Amino acid sequence: MSAASAEPGSSAPRPYESVLLVYNPNSSGGGEGKAHTLARDLRGLAPDLHVDLVPTEYAGHARRIAESAARTYRPLVVSVSGDGGYNEVVDGAMAAGDGLHTGTVVAVTSAGNANDHRRVTRRRPLAEGIAEGVVEQLDVLRLTVGPNPPRYAHSYIGLGITPVVALSLERSGKGSLREIVATGREFLRFRPFEIELEAFEGQADHGVGVGEFLGRHCYDSLILANLSEMAKYVRLSDTGDPADGRFEIVAIPHRGRFRLLLTGIRAAWQGLGWQPSARRLRFRTIDVLPLQLDGEVITLPADTPVVIELVPGALATVR
Repeated sequence: MSAASAEPGSSAPRPYESVLLVYNPNSSGGGEGKAHTLARDLRGLAPDLHVDLVPTEYAGHARRIAESAARTYRPLVVSVSGDGGYNEVVDGAMAAGDGLHTGTVVAVTSAGNANDHRRVTRRRPLAEGIAEGVVEQLDVLRLTVGPNPPRYAHSYIGLGITPVVALSLERSGKGSLREIVATGREFLRFRPFEIELEAFEGQADHGVGVGEFLGRHCYDSLILANLSEMAKYVRLSDTGDPADGRFEIVAIPHRGRFRLLLTGIRAAWQGLGWQPSARRLRFRTIDVLPLQLDGEVITLPADTPVVIELVPGALATVR
């Protein structure tokens, strides 16, 4: 990766010479305005950096922009977005890398409905971090569905009530009142899901061998989390850290809507406490199943093997 000149007073060069700000011009969170504000701040703090603003034109465009940039001049690619937009940038940067590292440095600044990654990992105002040029390595989650190429997630992968609510929000629109109505409606309609689960590392001390299938398990929710928090208010665990080499497994077995509601209240009110962790989880779908990668929802086909792995230190980022 080419190095640029350091900011005045700094002894180390930045590992990027230019910055690409990727934003959705139709974002309800003011993405375009926030992109222009960040560009203005960067020109004041780091006038030696070349800054480009690139609007997205369709769903998935940010992934193509990030991958193309990472394969050519390798700038710092900043997603001015929510979690879903940043997922596209991370996915594109990983596709341009070697499978163990992103092909270029990426970062995110909040715009849109929510950005759990920026909120949880933030160290300083982003413009200051970019000008300083200190790059850190965070873990990412890798999802492989059957024979398909892998997809990546920076914060979490969720099944069950999580993607069901996300799909409802996408259809009904976002905003506090709409979010409450959509969440309540999907909670009443929600049905549990079944998967055939493979034993993971944390179960080995209970006499279960890693690699063994445990049979069908029925869940209301299953979240593989790289962060300790999600959905603006929910604290998933006390131990989640995006640089610890493991992901937390937040599993809520099916026990009825009332128990699910109590668990949700507890997660928002005081957190869910300690959760088991692993570096790899494998299961087989039984029916067609929605799955959420950060803010993006995809559909898993029936009777298909799914592998979720942690790639430690893969994400080169400024925070």
